[in-house]
Amino acid sequence: MKHKNTLLLAFALLCTISSFAQTTLNTPKPKGNKGKFYFFWGYNRALYTKSNLHLYGENYDFTLHKIVAKDRQTPFSADVYLNLSKLTIPQCNYGLGYYLNDHYSISLSADHMKYVMVQDQTVNISGNIAESGTAYNGTYNNEPIAVKEDLLLFEHTDGLNYIVVECNRTDNVLPMLTHCTGRKIEVNVTEGIGIGALLPRTNATLLSNKRNDAYHLAGYGMSLKVGIDVTFFHHFYLAGNLKSGFIHMPDIRTTMSKQDHAAQKFGFAQGNFLLGWRF
Repeated sequence: MKHKNTLLLAFALLCTISSFAQTTLNTPKPKGNKGKFYFFWGYNRALYTKSNLHLYGENYDFTLHKIVAKDRQTPFSADVYLNLSKLTIPQCNYGLGYYLNDHYSISLSADHMKYVMVQDQTVNISGNIAESGTAYNGTYNNEPIAVKEDLLLFEHTDGLNYIVVECNRTDNVLPMLTHCTGRKIEVNVTEGIGIGALLPRTNATLLSNKRNDAYHLAGYGMSLKVGIDVTFFHHFYLAGNLKSGFIHMPDIRTTMSKQDHAAQKFGFAQGNFLLGWRF
């Protein structure tokens, strides 16, 4: 009787193992990301380090040291954020990417930030000014000055446009959740490194010159990012990420004259909230 019970137990165990193995083999493998495209759209807030702003032209060559600037996100209103003709007015991010394999992708995107020099701040100035029609003519040796509008108004408000190519890695960090929901929900962590060009539309009024507001290829940037996304039903996802980087613009247009330029370098940090679609 003892041997009979042992045989029955062994038979039941073998049946269970066989059934489990058959179920496992018949379960379709989850679909990967390889060969998929993705599109995203979202909004950002940004912080900037202080920077030295070098302004030079035919009758002036001076530097404003450690200027302070901030971003300018558009306050929420349905007329702006839900209006297709006005979607690019707020600070926004959008782009298109492609998965080379299940983990790595490349993307081309635009970070539409806004950079606004704080008006009436007091900074140090070095250099010389000999421009007609201004009260600021003279030679300066690292001395304090209040930046009034008749000296300089300086904004990249339409905007500080960072056109960036990124290489990204995506990893599912909660595979058990993905398995339990039948891949209806995925939680991924994404890291990326990017390099790109700066195409600002700089709104500047300098000394007695007329206001300038034109797009111009001004320099380059480099950045790193890390973020998390939650994907629903294989395609739609919500994402948040933090991006930081360095911007160098040696050729900024400041007036309508091609002889007038500015140069600056600064770091930035960006927080982004994005909506995306994989297909």
